[in-house]
Amino acid sequence: MTAHPAGIPEADWLETPASVRALINAQQQEIELLRGQLTSLATELANLRERIGRSSRNSSKPPSSDGLGFKPPERRKGSGRKRGGQQGHPGSGPELLSIERVDQVVDHHPDACRRCGTLLQGEDLDPLRHQVIEIPPITPLVIEHRLHRLVCPCCSTSTCASLPADVEASHYGPRLSALVGLLGSAFPLSFSKTQALLQQLVGVEMSRGAIARVRQRLSAALEQPMQEALAFARVQPVAYVDETGAPTGNADGNNPTGKRGWQWVMVTAVVTVFVQGLSRSTTAAIELLGNAFGGIVVSDRFSAYNHLPTKQRQLCWAHLIRDLTAIAERPGASAEFGAQLLGLQQQLFGHWHRYKEGKIDWPALQQSCRPIRQTFETTLQRVVELGYQRGERTPWASTVRTCQQLQKVTGGLWTFLENEGIEPTNNAAERALRQSVIQLSRVNQVDGLCQSG
Repeated sequence: MTAHPAGIPEADWLETPASVRALINAQQQEIELLRGQLTSLATELANLRERIGRSSRNSSKPPSSDGLGFKPPERRKGSGRKRGGQQGHPGSGPELLSIERVDQVVDHHPDACRRCGTLLQGEDLDPLRHQVIEIPPITPLVIEHRLHRLVCPCCSTSTCASLPADVEASHYGPRLSALVGLLGSAFPLSFSKTQALLQQLVGVEMSRGAIARVRQRLSAALEQPMQEALAFARVQPVAYVDETGAPTGNADGNNPTGKRGWQWVMVTAVVTVFVQGLSRSTTAAIELLGNAFGGIVVSDRFSAYNHLPTKQRQLCWAHLIRDLTAIAERPGASAEFGAQLLGLQQQLFGHWHRYKEGKIDWPALQQSCRPIRQTFETTLQRVVELGYQRGERTPWASTVRTCQQLQKVTGGLWTFLENEGIEPTNNAAERALRQSVIQLSRVNQVDGLCQSG
């Protein structure tokens, strides 16, 4: 005989007909099944809501993916004043250049008195000065090199002169080539706009293929300086590194299948180095940093950098804020713990900004942040101790896993408080990458042009 259901006395259950007991048992089993399905669906719904709510504010998604429905953070309220100079403010203009930098002086003398008309003579030793800055008309300098061929009077051998070592075999000189390179890198213009600017500004007409070949030649010439810059960056005390997807062509023949490329960057106090590859792995990170990098690496929590000891890392707090925001936006206990962690982060950055503004010194910054660090780590520990069930895929389980991951690298959160001169964010590398990727999308147009000649 089956056990009586909870809530029904055993005596009543024994007096219940067998057919009714069977029906009740079947219904109980169905209720338990439906409860399990309801729990599963509620978990799935919570996960879907979190996925739909992901944005650049609470995840690693770029701002461009936020969509039209995303409400950006509120901007600081304006002062209410109109743009530009305010009424009654002193005027301003460009400073006068010294007379040594003036190419031409034009003196203007009044002919007659502005009151009575009497003719005027003499000199003003301190005249009013008004300068006009202009650029001269630009015309291309065309140099023709004639290689003469002469016949030897003794053996009748024909000998042709060679171009001097400082004259390139290219039809375009070094200054023009440098300009073409700048227009495709530091000032990224499309091929058609580069052609138009060269024609209108300096009077030089170049085909798209010629522009492509000049840029390729410049890239080859910069290979050695680039390797020297990379070697220099690898021995710096601090490096800010990041990576992002980037368009990659097949100009060098190493990407015939059109794999997605990755743009890596290493920013140091002196040089910034970009490296493009087809991998986002630990191996690629080591190829960027070198096998023996001894400085401190500032980066996000991407696994490619996990080969580095924690004492050599500073994890980006700007990325961490997104993780904490995601926790705070989850239901239940996650929201409470997320709000606590975000509050500690705000206190931390408050002290950091005071230090950067010169309001407190380095020892005061360290002392102010010491209790924040202790409370932050204690909060992480509380979440980890609460834990979750094996196989659980609820928003709470995601919160615990994030805190577990942070605990493993917790020392890397505070390196900027132990080594003066290190920033707590990786913003420098992110800014460098942002413009670089825009340029790459245009520069890689060279691929098809170079392959077609």
